[in-house]
Amino acid sequence: MSPRRPVRIASFSGGMGDRFAAFKEAVHGEPVDALIGDSMTEFIESMMTARFIDEPEKHREFFSPLFVAQLLPELPAVAEKKLKIVTNAGVHAPLALAEKIRDAVRTGGLDLRVAGVTGDDLYAEVDRLAAEGQLVNTDTGESLDTDERHVLAADAYLGAWGVKSALDAGADIVITGRVADASLISGVAAWWHGWGRDELDRIAGAVAAGHIIECGAQATGGNFTGFTAVPGIVVPGFPIAEVADDGDCVITKRAGEGGMVTVDTVTAQLVYEIQGPRYLNPDVTWHTDSVTVTQEGPDRVRVSGAKGSAPVETTRVGMHLRAGYRGSMWYFATGLQIDEKVEVLRRQAELAAGEARVRKLRLFVCGRAVEDPADQWQATVPVKVTVAAATAAQVEAFVAQLNSYWLGGFPGFYTEITQIFADSAQARIDYWPGLVRQDSLRHQAHLPDGRVVDIPPPSGTRPYGGQPAGTRTPPADLASFGPTVRRPLGHVVHARVGDKAGNANLGFWVSQDDAYPWLLSFLTTDRLVELLASPTATTVERYELPKLRGLCFVLQGYLGPSSSAGLSLDQLGKSLGEFLRARHVDVPVSLLPARS
Repeated sequence: MSPRRPVRIASFSGGMGDRFAAFKEAVHGEPVDALIGDSMTEFIESMMTARFIDEPEKHREFFSPLFVAQLLPELPAVAEKKLKIVTNAGVHAPLALAEKIRDAVRTGGLDLRVAGVTGDDLYAEVDRLAAEGQLVNTDTGESLDTDERHVLAADAYLGAWGVKSALDAGADIVITGRVADASLISGVAAWWHGWGRDELDRIAGAVAAGHIIECGAQATGGNFTGFTAVPGIVVPGFPIAEVADDGDCVITKRAGEGGMVTVDTVTAQLVYEIQGPRYLNPDVTWHTDSVTVTQEGPDRVRVSGAKGSAPVETTRVGMHLRAGYRGSMWYFATGLQIDEKVEVLRRQAELAAGEARVRKLRLFVCGRAVEDPADQWQATVPVKVTVAAATAAQVEAFVAQLNSYWLGGFPGFYTEITQIFADSAQARIDYWPGLVRQDSLRHQAHLPDGRVVDIPPPSGTRPYGGQPAGTRTPPADLASFGPTVRRPLGHVVHARVGDKAGNANLGFWVSQDDAYPWLLSFLTTDRLVELLASPTATTVERYELPKLRGLCFVLQGYLGPSSSAGLSLDQLGKSLGEFLRARHVDVPVSLLPARS
């Protein structure tokens, strides 16, 4: 029997709060077979946990109200077009959300079947799992001590087979909690093509497709270093993955919408948050260094050749821990003697921090004033003051004390007025990445007919042995690349940065083959550390991705203790790549575009 045509899967969300109209556009746009939406980014999960800091049990009842508002008005169109919808918008209450949708389906007299997937919520199991020694931090190797750390939520990353089982049973809408992001897509592809769990290359290809489109418009020109060439960049459309039976896929988008799909916009996602040449999914280990990316036509990019090996015996479990409180205020220094003004503010902040007994204090001076400014704002330098403390009262005391220096501060001292009257303390949540054995989970699909099916863990798993060392290309003599000129690194090199707990994942790549040998030789680990100019020592891992003309750097602990609990101005590290691209380096003249 010949294989089915590729399944067309449209993304409508890369995280809770993504562009609201994207769901309607996907329903009514070019024909597709399924829609997928990701609501549960690690950072958003932590922020949702903070929202229920005083009533953690209510967090167990939470699902995405935004998805409800998107879906319910479109249910008749979903039924008419016979679309499949798969989303993790169930957060911690996938069955409650599934029942809410069933109520709307019944009220509308529609022919739609709804299923749910559970087994990710380990909140009630944390003490037992910790006692068994399972909850080991993936970055530090530390075991979770529940006597010392207050766990507010714990979510295991499930694989795709709960989604596949629900679709196999005739579900039209599948609501999950925390599944691995790409599992939304690989579950649809495995159902469509009838894959078995041992078809690892095919599953790896679908995971690659999922990794590309699960962040929505980041695959079509959003957050892209070449954004000035992107048509309709103000509102880029969302991507579509056409996943074939062999696991290869074509990434595309709806015609007439903003954005573009090119080798570079797809490569940007392929180097994003991968942590190295082995990407761990509960169903497969995808070899990220195996894929080839080619432009097939306008807004059509083929991703082929994905290789997969056995999944590891553990899966990630994201734990959200109480970490006290935090608070921030913006102040503004204007005109002359900016350094001296900031120094006065720093000393006043240190005095207030001592009196309020806060744990940590950080100041961020954002930019420099323009010489001979044309208006007041060219002369203004924002300064963010951030603190962390054990209690909300300590944060509030710090802010009140610092603001009390208003009339005794530096000349021109002011803040954004609405901050003075707003709540100054917010719960601080630490995202703690742990591991749990897949055979410890009770992964279940709750089918439309009321049956509940247990999803067994994958067979043939193996222990995780870390990322492979991979190929280390000996650096060439930089003089061999010819004459150089001092230019921003970004005139030649693209970058994209993502966060994984406390680590920053920094991907670089070049568009032209002849630039890659120079990138490999120039951008060594030592060079990256030099360009970072970080005041604290950073452990850096470096991996080569020759088929993507790329490099992956993992900066251990750079966002520590985690992106959600970090006190950095850029908690997610999103602008780190742009900072590094702005650094001036010696660039071979032969590699520079004409405009440089």
